[in-house]
Amino acid sequence: QVQLVESGGGLVQAGGSLRLSCAASGSIFSSNTMAWYRQAPGKQRDLVASITSGNSTNYVDSVKGRFTISRDNGKNTVYLQMNSLKPEDTAVYYCNVKYFNRRNYNYWGQGTQVTVSS
Repeated sequence: QVQLVESGGGLVQAGGSLRLSCAASGSIFSSNTMAWYRQAPGKQRDLVASITSGNSTNYVDSVKGRFTISRDNGKNTVYLQMNSLKPEDTAVYYCNVKYFNRRNYNYWGQGTQVTVSS
């Protein structure tokens, strides 16, 4: 069974920075995509950034130039460095890992709150 444990959320003023971490435990196929999603109150959960096991990255336009996703394959850990934070970045941030090995696998973390005050 795969478990994803996020850490690093909190309260920060606008313009500040936070670094989220997500450690995956259990058996994960080596070829996978790890990602961060976020969900603000009353809104759907949306993709923020993703990174493949080959380090190919993808970002939503609203965070390009401010957020950086990275991973440590040896530790099965994904990070999200968030700089120049804005109040509209306030949300619960969820870690996700997807891979295909005979069938699709899709796992979620429990979420970590990020609050940006103006």
